[in-house]
Amino acid sequence: MKVKLFLIIFLCVVFITPGVVSAASLSISPSTGTFSVGSTFDVSILLNTNGKSANALAVSLKFPPDMLQVVSPSTGQSVVGVWTAAPKFDNLTGRVDLQGGIPGGITASDGLITTLTFRVKSVGEAIVKFLDGSKVLLNDGLGTNALSQTGNAVYEFKLPAPEGPQLVSETNPDQGRWYSNKTVTFRFASDTQGIKGYSYILSDDPGTIPDDINEGLKNQVSYTNLSDGIHYFHIKSLRDGVWGGTTHFGVKIDSTPPADFDVNISPSTRTSSRQPIIQFLTTDALSGIDHYELKIIPLSDINNKDATFFVETESPYTPTTLSLGTYDVIVRAYDKAQNYKEIVQRLVVTTPVFSFVSDQGIKLGNVNLSWMIVFIISIVLLAIALFIFFRVRIWHRKIRENHKEKKLPENIAKQLDELKKYRAKYGAKVVVAILIFISSILFSGKVFAQVNTGDSLTTSPPVITTLSKNISNQEVFYVGGKTYLPNEEVIIYIQNLLSGELSSKTTNSDKNGEWFYKHDTFLSPGNYIVWVQGKIEGVLSLTSSQEQMIVAKTAVKLLGNKFSYEDIYLLLALFLFVCILGLVIFIIIFSHRGRKKQKEFKKYLVEAEESIKRGFAVLKRDIEAELALISRAKLSGVISEEEKVREIELLNDFELVQKQIKKEIWELEHVEQ
Repeated sequence: MKVKLFLIIFLCVVFITPGVVSAASLSISPSTGTFSVGSTFDVSILLNTNGKSANALAVSLKFPPDMLQVVSPSTGQSVVGVWTAAPKFDNLTGRVDLQGGIPGGITASDGLITTLTFRVKSVGEAIVKFLDGSKVLLNDGLGTNALSQTGNAVYEFKLPAPEGPQLVSETNPDQGRWYSNKTVTFRFASDTQGIKGYSYILSDDPGTIPDDINEGLKNQVSYTNLSDGIHYFHIKSLRDGVWGGTTHFGVKIDSTPPADFDVNISPSTRTSSRQPIIQFLTTDALSGIDHYELKIIPLSDINNKDATFFVETESPYTPTTLSLGTYDVIVRAYDKAQNYKEIVQRLVVTTPVFSFVSDQGIKLGNVNLSWMIVFIISIVLLAIALFIFFRVRIWHRKIRENHKEKKLPENIAKQLDELKKYRAKYGAKVVVAILIFISSILFSGKVFAQVNTGDSLTTSPPVITTLSKNISNQEVFYVGGKTYLPNEEVIIYIQNLLSGELSSKTTNSDKNGEWFYKHDTFLSPGNYIVWVQGKIEGVLSLTSSQEQMIVAKTAVKLLGNKFSYEDIYLLLALFLFVCILGLVIFIIIFSHRGRKKQKEFKKYLVEAEESIKRGFAVLKRDIEAELALISRAKLSGVISEEEKVREIELLNDFELVQKQIKKEIWELEHVEQ
């Protein structure tokens, strides 16, 4: 039994499951190599069908356009018999597209599809690779795509071997590396024996030859404020009246940080998840993205000293379990020239109940409602509920009794008074805030005293790169940056623009010049300016530029306890909701009681009407019977005077009874209304 089972599995694997051996592959030859800038080299695209017959293919190649340029694709010698689309190449995007058919099919191990000629444009390392859209279709009548393997190529490009003076650059020593410094210095051979001068030039063409104008015997030259991109320095020397060969040196400059980007936090920036997923991605136009660094700063806990330094990471990033509170997630994207773009994203970790509530409003799905909109909607609903409530109450009272007095319930009037008081109080706060804002604009040019005692260094001051510019009075202030010297003492100055109060704190930079400071208390609300100063061996540097910062008031103290505006807004919203809910309950109760009383009253009216109808029918019958007797007596001619009087009396009674019945019915209908 086991042997049979083994045979069945073996046959399925061999005859049913497609094997890797029979799959087709594409490759590039040569797959590696080192070439000089300005030279050209050929690349062959090869097909291996692995014993199968293929009759069509589509090949897409990607190459770095800043390093390579396609001179021309060759289709003269190829296994492709019919090109269904003309071969295309784009030197701007770095792409080659080939599409053709092979009539009758072909079985090949190294079938030549085409030969591409590339010209080397700049130094560096380049990858030529197949794109995912590439296909090799089998000659099986079904057009099965058999491509399962592609072989990419990696090439290294260098400048030609120096033929002239020996040349080095202290600012840009590695020709294959990108640098952010826009000032470049070149130093050439210091042995001037027999040399009568140099001729040099800086250009964007790697093959430029300097003119024969003698620039003198100085052996160093500097260029400042160079544009971003790849530049080439070319130099030759004059000896015994003859200009020698030229030495070429490439410099790559990228002083522009990566593109702006978003830091996305899942499931939301306000979440109950203790391990939210942080995602980020950006690009860089010149040197490309090198790596990302991330730091999470807790703002709610002044005693938490974690996350002082950045850590290198990749997207997506999942932090360790976070505590409840507010955090700043700082992500830096570095390019290969070590420029970086810094993005700060606020993260709030809260309980599931309050995950949809913030000091900005309430989040319902993908819709964010500000507190102003929430209060407007609540007040409108409250007004509608009040209107319906009083209408129902009046209706209920009319059914019970005919009351004309209309008066708001005492608790509702009290709630409205409280709401008016709150609005008046809030309006005053807005006026004060506007006055503070105007004063900050009018007096923004006011110069406050800056501590700058002692001698000043000629070196540049520390630089502020990270600052909590918009925080609340229950979030921690932090600041960070770089110093030009390692292990330098950094003095941080914090000044309140309204009161003029100035405080200073100190920290130290690390061996890489990175420094970071986190305040140990919460700042009071107001507008602040922050600046820093370096200090080495008791000597102070110049002060840095001033950075403005706002500390918003989002918490107040009541009865010794601190309540955030978020809590106050939520309590007020809940209060309005309870009011609306209470009104709805009262409306339902009064409606139910009113309908019940109305039903009982209608039943009473129906019974009364039926009783009246029955009485009227009996009375009518008796009167008509007696009148019939009198009528028969008249016909016989025998009628007394008493009977005549009786007839008149019966007719008068009949008329009075009818009037009484109509009056009774009208009164009942009036009561019903």
